[in-house]
Amino acid sequence: MATFSIATLFSILLTLFLATLLGVTKVEARSFFVFGDSLVDSGNNNYLATTARADSPPYGIDYPTRRPTGRFSNGFNIPDLISQHIGQTESPLPYLSPQLNGQRLLVGANFASAGVGILNDTGVQFRVYESGARRVLVTGTGPLGCVPAELAMRSRNGECSAELQRAAALFNPQLTQMILRLNSQVGSNVFIAANTELMNTDFITNPQAFGFVTSKVACCGQGPYNGLGLCTRLSNLCPNRDLYAFWDPFHPSEKANRVIVSQINTGSIEYMNPMNLSTILTLDSQT
Repeated sequence: MATFSIATLFSILLTLFLATLLGVTKVEARSFFVFGDSLVDSGNNNYLATTARADSPPYGIDYPTRRPTGRFSNGFNIPDLISQHIGQTESPLPYLSPQLNGQRLLVGANFASAGVGILNDTGVQFRVYESGARRVLVTGTGPLGCVPAELAMRSRNGECSAELQRAAALFNPQLTQMILRLNSQVGSNVFIAANTELMNTDFITNPQAFGFVTSKVACCGQGPYNGLGLCTRLSNLCPNRDLYAFWDPFHPSEKANRVIVSQINTGSIEYMNPMNLSTILTLDSQT
């Protein structure tokens, strides 16, 4: 399952507030579309013939229904929490869900798929700006070398993988510069760079400051750091998920997702460039 770690390098969460694509004319009726990998998948892989699935317990153990939904989380993931912040009563449904029709299309849709860009059955590309997107949030990669899966495979004393950390350090600044150049070309701050490497590094390097007991050991898993294999009914499972920065070998816990989304909402320019989500919502409400 190391492909998840590689896929994270290419993980892009796109929040799209559309005015033209769906004929929406009021800011209050903004639609929200998501593209990316397992970090933001809300259940598309439930409908695909793939091994990258989160449709069995204990996934979803802290979700309101206490049932697995296809989210690679113990509860809410990042799109869920952003949906709540922008005032939606429900998160965008997976685009493969048979329930996604009619009025629900105005809410948006989630096109994310675990393993995107790595597995042949999940890779899709979109030209979002030309399709009408006018606000696009693009996340970089997190600290790839510090997830429990990499610690289990590469670490001797709990140190992060230097090779993967260098890859992230090379990728993220160039992504931000590319986004700023795109904004210059279109003449507007359409694209927003979310520095998820820094957002994750904050609680990975100082977990106690955020109420975590550890950022090295996953809540659900097996082997060193609970970082080997999938999270299953037979895995080690922590009794309090809020004390762990990582839910499984690759994915943050719901509480860690809340930390990330808090910075997306109100973070300074080093976290959100050129502006955070709250500023976007304020500006859009004035137009």
